Amino acid sequence: MTRADAFALLTEYVTDPGLVRHMLGVEVAMRAYARKMGGDEELWGQVGLLHDFDYQRWPDPPDHPLQGSAILRAHGYPEELIYAILSHADYLGDRYPRVHPIDKALYACDELAGLITATAILRPNGILDLTASSVKKKLKNKQFAKSIKREDIDRGAADLGVDLTEHIQFEIDAMKTIAVELCLERGAASATE
Repeated sequence: MTRADAFALLTEYVTDPGLVRHMLGVEVAMRAYARKMGGDEELWGQVGLLHDFDYQRWPDPPDHPLQGSAILRAHGYPEELIYAILSHADYLGDRYPRVHPIDKALYACDELAGLITATAILRPNGILDLTASSVKKKLKNKQFAKSIKREDIDRGAADLGVDLTEHIQFEIDAMKTIAVELCLERGAASATE
C-alpha cells in the first residue's frame, strides 16, 4: 500500500478537516521518529495517517479502532500497521499492549499533536516560533484544551524512552515542516481571514 492509497482511504471516511489535519500532524511526527529510530518510514507514516480514520464514523470505544482495523485488514494492510493502531487505544491494552517502537511512537505522538496544534493556533506566528516551553505551560494548564489527556502525553514520552521536553520539541519541529498543510503557519486570527 502506498501513501496515496492510505490518504484515499482516509478521505473516504473522514470529512472533518480538523481530523484530517490531526492525522497529517501525527503522520509527519511518526515519519520523523521512524528516521530517528531506524523504522520503516512509509509504514510508520501510514500508521500515523490512518490511526483515527474510523473515528468520525465510530467515535465510541471499542468501535474505534476496532471498526477501522477490520477495514484495514479487508484492504490488505499489514498486521504490524493494524496492531500499532489498535495499541493506541488504552482500553484495548490487554489485547494489544504497546510493545514495539512503532506502537510506542504512535501513542507518544497522538495526544501531543493535539496539544501542539491547540497551542500554535493561539500564537500570532502559529507553529513557526513555537517552543517546547510554551507547550509545557499549556500542558500544566488543565483548563486549556481540556479533552487532551495530559497523562497520555507524559506516559507516551516515558514509554518511548525520551525526555518530555525533547519529545515535544521534536514533534513541533516535525510538524513545522508541513505548517501550511496543518493551517498552523500563522495563528487562528490570520487563518480565518
